[in-house]
Order: sequence, then C-alpha cells, then structure tokens
Amino acid sequence: MKRVVVTGLGVVSSLGQDPQTFFAALLEGRSGIARLPADFNPRLRTRTVAAAAFDGAEHFSRVQMRMLDRVSQFALAAAGQAIRDAALELTDAERDDTGVFLGTGMGGAQATDDGYQLVYEQQSDRVKPMTVLLAMNNAAASWIGVEHRLCGPNLTYTTACSSSAVAIGEAFRRVARGETAVMVAGGSEAPLNFGTLMAWEAMRTLATEDADPAASCKPFALDRTGLVLGEGAAVVVLEEWERARARGAPIYAEIAGYGLTTDSQHITHPGVAGQARAMQRALAEARLPPQAIAYVNAHGTATIANDAVETAAIKAVFGECASSIPVSSTKAMHGHLLGAAGALEFVVAVLATRTGCLPPTINLRIPDPACDLDYIAEGARRDIDVGAAMSNSFAFGGTNASLVCRRYPE
Repeated sequence: MKRVVVTGLGVVSSLGQDPQTFFAALLEGRSGIARLPADFNPRLRTRTVAAAAFDGAEHFSRVQMRMLDRVSQFALAAAGQAIRDAALELTDAERDDTGVFLGTGMGGAQATDDGYQLVYEQQSDRVKPMTVLLAMNNAAASWIGVEHRLCGPNLTYTTACSSSAVAIGEAFRRVARGETAVMVAGGSEAPLNFGTLMAWEAMRTLATEDADPAASCKPFALDRTGLVLGEGAAVVVLEEWERARARGAPIYAEIAGYGLTTDSQHITHPGVAGQARAMQRALAEARLPPQAIAYVNAHGTATIANDAVETAAIKAVFGECASSIPVSSTKAMHGHLLGAAGALEFVVAVLATRTGCLPPTINLRIPDPACDLDYIAEGARRDIDVGAAMSNSFAFGGTNASLVCRRYPE
C-alpha cells in the first residue's frame, strides 16, 4: 500500500469561503448560525440555519448559472480552490487517471424544490429545461470533472451524513492501492430551501431556536434540542506521497486510515457497536494505538440520541484514555452540512494536525452527565502536539465512516 497525503484544501461555508478563514473563525468560537430572513416562507417554524454568504454570479457566467444548482456551484468553487492550493498540474495521461469522488445527501435540492413549486403550487405545464441536469445527484462531481478535464473514475456517494467522508475514504483507497496517483474528493450540500427544510422539520430533529439564534446548536449539552442545517462544500486533493514530494507540493497531512461500517439495526437511531467498529478499523489501517489520537472531531449533531451514543462509542474504542483525548463538535458553529459534513470536518482534523490548534465545542454550558468527555468547552486550545487526529461521520441509514490523518512530516 502506498502512502497518501493531502496536498490541497478548498472550503465554502457559513464561516468563510476558504480554509484559512473558515478555520480561524472556528478557533475564535464564532457561529455561522443565524435566523432566516423575515421574507423567507413564513410557513416554516424552525428558522435557524447556517447559510454561506456565497453569490454564484460572482463565480460563474449567466450561461453557466442556468445549468448549476447551488450544490454544484459550491462544489466547483471548493474544488477549484483545492486544485489551485495543491498547485496541481497534470499531463494528459495523468488527467486520464485522476478522478473525482464526491458526497452529497440531497443533490440539487433547490432545482427539485423549484420544479415541484412550478408543477404543483403554480400549476405550470412546464419546468426549467435544465431541471434534470440541475437536480441529479452526480451533477456536482461531473461538473468538477468537466471543468478540470479529469477523466478518471467519477463517483458520487450518497450515504446521508457520512457521504463525503465515504467519498474521501474511498478516494484514499484508490490512491493507496496504486490505481491512481491523484484524486479530488469531498462533498457539497445546499439544503436550505423551503421543501427540504420542511421535510427536516417534520423529522423533529431540528434545534429549537435559542434566545440568541447563533447559540441554537448545543452538542453534548444537557439542554441540546437538535441540529441546525448548514450549506457549503469542502474538497481535498489526495496524492501519492512520493509523487507529491517529488514535485514539491504543499503537504498538509497524511491520510492514514479509514473505517466503514453499517449499524444495520435501525434506519435513524445510531448504534454504539457500529460507530466503535468504524473507529477501530480506521485505527487498525493507520496502524495506530488509540492513545496516538490527540484530537477527535466528533459527528456531534446535538441530537439527544447521537451525542450520548457517540460518547459511549468513543469510550468503547479509547478505553482508559478516552477522557484525556480532546473532542469537539464544530457543527455548533458551521451547522450540519449533511452529505458535505464529513469533508468539512476532515479539513478541520487536517488543519488541527498542521497547526496544533483545536477548535472548541461552543454553547456547551450545561454538561450532560451521559456526555462526559473532554469536549474543549472552554475555547480553542493552541500549541497542542497533534500527531494524529480522527474525524467521525455517522449517518441516517447506519453508515458509519471514520478517517484518521497524521501530521506531516511525522
């Protein structure tokens, strides 16, 4: 198996439109969660979201915009950043082998919602001619391939909230097995439209709005009430280590392990055993003992069920050292990006190993006795020796993915 490194990062989020701005905001403990505008459909009761200040018209022509749902706009912007960040220059032969693996849970949700409104609410006999191309789940990955002429494998993973973690893990495996030297991987999600928000509201998993809307998401807290939906994208460039070193590429971290399991017990309720197996498999592939992990970016959705189960799973994996490993859920700040969450949080883990800085779990003022790990509730920690970090993504449907990255050079 070949060593695989991260050579490029790209981010679009409610906390900034590049990785550095995004990570700095996390360390400041700044929330990207806010109330929907007053003119947003008044039928919606839950009105806190983490929206990205992203205007597609600043990035794409009018012709392109007619073919790009917001989810594809995010993906193209983040992928462009990551490829430029990696200073990636490919020969025609290398383009033939370089692929794109992207995760998304909802695909072109805005285009789907617009089509339904036209057909059912407005009783129109026509929808936009590009509706299928806008809405299809593989559009975002396909557009990245077209834009950058990447002709290798192009796959879209839809495993709900673990989609982009799975995309990165599977891309890592392709490079590690020597099937390709470079992969572009990550996730994108744009669920902040009326229909999607109504559907999630019906699930009764969305957070009750706090007196301060920015504080509505409270992972691991006794008074947590649910998740807050966010939007954005995160993309990484994964590269075979010897190739990256030979061309003098910037190397952020080494991706060392990936674990993938399924609970197979309930479609929405998480299970301790499945989550623990994902973490154990990631550690085994990385050939690291549990005590080597210096930071865990938790799935941490702020739902009643998830946070206690994930805490128990971490304890099952890390044993006696569980209480001494710093853990945080950054969803309290950037929201839950569903299929893109794993990629965004993997970027956090990568930057933690590179900088030695750990973002906090904000809004954790009332501890839950069932959630008793070190959640970095007091604010960011700096100058920490982070030799290796783990990022967890656990999904509806029971698909669990854990990624382990290691500091470079180690």
